[in-house]
Amino acid sequence: MSLLIVGSTALDSIKTPKAENPRLLGGSASHAAVAASFFTPVKLIGVVGEDFPKKYLALYRRHKIDLSGLQILPGKTFHWSGEYEVNMNNRRTLLTELGVFEKFSPHLPDAHKASPFVLLANIAPALQHHVLDQMSRPKFVAADTMDLWLNIALEDLLRLLPRLDCFVLNDSEAHQLTKEDNIFSAMKKIHKLGPKYVIIKKGSHGSILSSPRGHFICPAYPLHTVCDPTGAGDSFVGGMMGYLAATRGTIDNNFRRAMIYGSVVASFCCEGFGLDRTTRIKRTDIEKRVKELEKLTKF
Repeated sequence: MSLLIVGSTALDSIKTPKAENPRLLGGSASHAAVAASFFTPVKLIGVVGEDFPKKYLALYRRHKIDLSGLQILPGKTFHWSGEYEVNMNNRRTLLTELGVFEKFSPHLPDAHKASPFVLLANIAPALQHHVLDQMSRPKFVAADTMDLWLNIALEDLLRLLPRLDCFVLNDSEAHQLTKEDNIFSAMKKIHKLGPKYVIIKKGSHGSILSSPRGHFICPAYPLHTVCDPTGAGDSFVGGMMGYLAATRGTIDNNFRRAMIYGSVVASFCCEGFGLDRTTRIKRTDIEKRVKELEKLTKF
């Protein structure tokens, strides 16, 4: 089944202690769409400016991503610049230029409105609402968020939660939303706000799922070297949703394995700047690491 992904499409300038790379293809929708494309057809909804490099459009198409919902408007593409510290766990934003993204209003082509699986990647909750208002009863909807929306758009976010099947956030955001220090207590509170499935991301320590079948601890694939973690969380959710959309059977039966696949795709993302590494792998590379991760966690 096809997967509709809505989020930011951006140009990222990333600096680490060892290297600096300007104006890479980035954004939550870009990372999620490429990750999902290894498993299922993807329809991308986003906006870019006239300065958006044609080579990046070609890269989307190489992954057979449907761009009929990508708006190209007069002006500049959303540009973000950030710098990482030595341990790669901390980063600071150097520059944010919203460009055409500032007035982005997601518009779904008619062919997209019946998409069975929907990933609302990290954008303002009001825009996520706007997307769902255009949909015709999707089978499964997941949404990602960030601390910014908890600070400036909490009311919109709380209204969104009952419309979701799956809600994804990191551990600090879970604490901010629920005021609970314990992750499992936080998940219980989030369930009461609406979502049937709750995933809390813990970066290099993997992620935790709370679902009708209980909890699942999903490990991160162990890496010896992390080049650039930008987009890893989006790659994780994109890979997970792509696998869910592509696999027969119930959501409950497939969810844990889907998270493993998402974790593996995210590991490739961390090994290169931007999408450089992820766009050079094949499905066989993913399958190999899934088997390795199974061996590491079996007892």
